[in-house]
Amino acid sequence: MRKYHLIALAGILFVAAGFVLMAQPNVLAQEGGEPPYLAEYYNAWVESPHANAEAAAFTHWNDEGEIPPECAKCHSTPGYLDYLGADGSEYRVVDAPAPLGTVVTCDACHASQARDLTSVMFPSGVEVGVEQGVRSARCMECHQGRASGDGVNAVLAERGLTEDLNRVDPELGFINIHYYAAAATLYGGTVRSGYQFEGVIYQGRNYHVPGYQTCADCHDPHTTELQLDQCATCHEDVESHDDLRDIRAQSSGNDYDGDGDTDEGIYYEIVGLQEMLYGALQTYAREVAGTPIIYSADAYPYFFIDTNDNGAVDEGEAAFPNRYNAFTGNLLTAAYNYQVTQKDPGGFAHNPLYMIQLLYDAIAMLNGNISTPVDLAFAARTDPGHYDVTAEAFRHWDEEGQVPGNCARCHSAEGLPVFFANGSNIAEPIANSLACNTCHTSLTEFTIYQFSEVTFPSGARLSFGEEDESNLCLACRQGRESTVSVNAAIARAGVGDDEVADALSFRNIHYFAAGASIFGSEARGAYQYEGREYNGRNLHAEDAPNTCTGCHRTHEGTVRINRCEDCHDGVDSLEAVLLIRTEPEGMDPIDYDGDGNATEPIREEIMTLEDALYAAIQTYASEVVGTSIAYNPNAYPYWFIDTNGSGVADAEEVNFDNRYVTWTPTLLRAAYNYQYAQKDPGDFAHNPDYILQILYDAIEAIGGDVSAYTRPPVVSGE
Repeated sequence: MRKYHLIALAGILFVAAGFVLMAQPNVLAQEGGEPPYLAEYYNAWVESPHANAEAAAFTHWNDEGEIPPECAKCHSTPGYLDYLGADGSEYRVVDAPAPLGTVVTCDACHASQARDLTSVMFPSGVEVGVEQGVRSARCMECHQGRASGDGVNAVLAERGLTEDLNRVDPELGFINIHYYAAAATLYGGTVRSGYQFEGVIYQGRNYHVPGYQTCADCHDPHTTELQLDQCATCHEDVESHDDLRDIRAQSSGNDYDGDGDTDEGIYYEIVGLQEMLYGALQTYAREVAGTPIIYSADAYPYFFIDTNDNGAVDEGEAAFPNRYNAFTGNLLTAAYNYQVTQKDPGGFAHNPLYMIQLLYDAIAMLNGNISTPVDLAFAARTDPGHYDVTAEAFRHWDEEGQVPGNCARCHSAEGLPVFFANGSNIAEPIANSLACNTCHTSLTEFTIYQFSEVTFPSGARLSFGEEDESNLCLACRQGRESTVSVNAAIARAGVGDDEVADALSFRNIHYFAAGASIFGSEARGAYQYEGREYNGRNLHAEDAPNTCTGCHRTHEGTVRINRCEDCHDGVDSLEAVLLIRTEPEGMDPIDYDGDGNATEPIREEIMTLEDALYAAIQTYASEVVGTSIAYNPNAYPYWFIDTNGSGVADAEEVNFDNRYVTWTPTLLRAAYNYQYAQKDPGDFAHNPDYILQILYDAIEAIGGDVSAYTRPPVVSGE
């Protein structure tokens, strides 16, 4: 902090001595005896865009004689100090025009009011807090744009266009985000710089990796240049700015522009979507607005009438008198998002997913209004698996403001490292998704947290092998209940198998308990009936993948189809994986579900027993308990009173107040196993015989007819 005080003092001394900083390049370097730290910072600054006195950013108003208040904040030092209240005026208000002839000098950024910023207000009205002394707060005050999606909506409401977004309004002009709104991009959906369509979730603040989260972490604060040597620490072969365009994070596994290339840099995915949106804009303008449109990135107000309807900007068309004047509400919102992504050239690094979402959603909206929609069949608007910012797994606690300790291990970016270090969790901040440092102990060596074994909800301590990386997956993919916890709940209720107990409630295994399925009876994740034997760990095949990362791509979570194809002929797609059926060596095919087909996919055998168990549960609930039951896989707590006896959970029945409450131990055990099978959609591959065993036993225990079924024999997993 000491050096910043010195720099600020240096700025004051320069002014006091009458130096015109921008006209004195390398002045400190030319003088002997000046403190070297002043020369270093001054000479870095003087070559920067902030010091370029001839740039349009500082000369645009020369003919006007002064810089108007609405522009002065970011285009002059007096205006910036006025906004901060450093001149004694009101904070966050520019009270007067600024004089010509200044740039962004030391005095602007090193004023005490800039140094002490604790929050930044964005054009949407959202205020973002920052820690006092964080250097990047002063950058964010200007690099935030001048418009927002909220502002666009306000204009549409003012013009009376909200009821008919396809109505042309000749008085509706283009709304421009302005230039280099990097901070607004960085904070994404949190500050709503883009036009965000109702009913969809947007990426919030983009967190890169620890140590590279703010403007000054990545850019030299005086030259504004990217510190490329720092990028190269993690991203190999980065030697120039152009190389940055080839970067693609492991988390970005989807084909966002649908061109079939998932190896291209994320920059090119954004460019692909920009081209798709521009095509949709032109089609919509021609078909709906009735006036062809073209775009010029360098001519205000950017969108113009395509007078000859050739789709290109010809001589004389990109002129203010020819500005586009047939905007509808839909055309404006899409054009606004197009411009938002154009005017932050570093958007692909600042918050690529937010850029992708703005473009994708604008295309999708226009598609609903044009005769030949842009093909989005193979495109994507969000990241896969562990990085899906829209997933309920990360959005569930948004209203609460934090992820509680009992959920944080698997549903927050920092939860797993905390658990690894302490063996327990505390509440964690809301996360967009998992992050690189969730699993990696080093982001240069890409080492991961090592679990020699993992404790499951049953208390069993299990492992793929002492140093196997898939043990890390088991820390979360294990469910949250087990035979042990179900039995404990029943014991506490203290009732007979077919007696209703108020103390009983449904026990939910939770989602994707793949690890528990793989280890079968060793993990006791499903309910295992007393006196029955069950298969243990499922070993796929000798010399075949037998761990999580052996079968799934580590970052995306998607299946490595090519590895299936090594043994299973014709398995070249996920759909084909669902059709696989194999039998243990030396064993004839078994018709488990009794339908006469012993060669159908094992998944279909499982589904038949699932249906049979559901029917048996409903019969038992109606005839033994006296209260009909219905299931909905997407609404907690999943089991509801079937008030009209229709056999399905109707919309009006699916609410917490109508949850099923008349549980008996028999009903609870069976419903638990049904849910277990439902919540591991890959159970047919993870441990199919174990799943068939727990379904068969549940059907039999609740009184269902199993005479046509065959229970898989118990085999050793060795």
